[in-house]
Amino acid sequence: MKLALNLFLFLFAFVMLGEKVFSLTDYKIKKFCKKEKLELTCIKNLQKKRSDLQKGNLIEIPVKPYNGN
Repeated sequence: MKLALNLFLFLFAFVMLGEKVFSLTDYKIKKFCKKEKLELTCIKNLQKKRSDLQKGNLIEIPVKPYNGN
């Protein structure tokens, strides 16, 4: 019974939260790319990835380490 309840809760959460996609805004993209050498190329790449994500295509985004400064 506990397994069925856990499965139901997992599927319910997956269905409810799976449809929401939080993509980057233009402001966040510009702020993220401000530190890059090729700022315009970075902006174009992230905007293309955002549009691909909204269309439902798979994308690959590199993870950059966080600097506390």
